[in-house]
Amino acid sequence: MEKIAIFASGTGSNAQKIIEYFQGHPQIEVSLVVSNKAAAPVLEKATAAGVDTTVITRSSFYGTTALLDELKAKGIRFIVLAGFLWLVPAYLIAAYPQRMVNIHPALLPKFGGKGMYGKHVHQAVKDAGEKESGITIHWVTPEYDEGGIIFQARCPVDASDQPEDIARKVRQLEHEHLAPVVEKLLTERSTTN
Repeated sequence: MEKIAIFASGTGSNAQKIIEYFQGHPQIEVSLVVSNKAAAPVLEKATAAGVDTTVITRSSFYGTTALLDELKAKGIRFIVLAGFLWLVPAYLIAAYPQRMVNIHPALLPKFGGKGMYGKHVHQAVKDAGEKESGITIHWVTPEYDEGGIIFQARCPVDASDQPEDIARKVRQLEHEHLAPVVEKLLTERSTTN
């Protein structure tokens, strides 16, 4: 069984979709949701779905390997960042080489990097007069949004679209594609290992 941990900082709509997608899956299970915010709604969603949760602090995440120890103890083999806003420390990336992905709400390499998340991304897309936006699923590296691109999906941006409209279109792509891409990565990996 390939066990996944999802890292999320907010409402957790992507985390919820991933949890639902893999419920009853013969090979893959979401075993843990990690958040850096104790009041994040994603924690309630995970608990309601029967998934264990853990809350990290900045000092525990960057100053110790306690989270890595917990991931290993739970047999976590793959990590999905789904709206997780902290930069992942090098020790964690090293422990999960090519086993940690992030979803970004724009078409990288445009509109990536520090501070480019959520509404900030969609506002930047609008301000730049882009004709399309979308999602990028990429490998996690020690820099924000710099890892190799695994998958992209696009949506049109109309001149009349406001950032909220762009966000809605992008969220639909996230919900449609993230879990199947993760499944493909894990099932392809299990056949090559």
